[in-house]
Amino acid sequence: MDQPIDDIDKKILQLLQHNARLSISQISKEISMSQPSVKERILKLEDKKIISGYSTAFNLSNLNRGTTTFILLKTERCQELVDFCSKAKEVTDLYRISGEYNYLIKVQTASIEELAEFQDSLAKLGPSKSHISMKNILENRVLL
Repeated sequence: MDQPIDDIDKKILQLLQHNARLSISQISKEISMSQPSVKERILKLEDKKIISGYSTAFNLSNLNRGTTTFILLKTERCQELVDFCSKAKEVTDLYRISGEYNYLIKVQTASIEELAEFQDSLAKLGPSKSHISMKNILENRVLL
């Protein structure tokens, strides 16, 4: 059985979460540990799939995708929905959920008009409800 992560691993994860471009050298200074030890710990975290990749955060408003909407959808055409969402540039996240609606779709559009066009193309898959985000308060938060 794998050992759980310890406080040093948590500190490394916190540092990387805030800046995935930190060098091994910078991390080793922050946590007062040798560079080879830090590198070994990061490799182990990657091997355990605790670190599954490194990504870049975008300012969606500056990319003309500042309107965030959450769409609840009820459908029996599940694979068709997955295929549709995989191809749609507006879709950033797709979740299978419980309750009256069986999918939650997060979309980023440039405007309400673009959102309306997207919803028109989605309507063939089933009934939906949309919730437009007025303000992003917390996003991509990891509790470590």
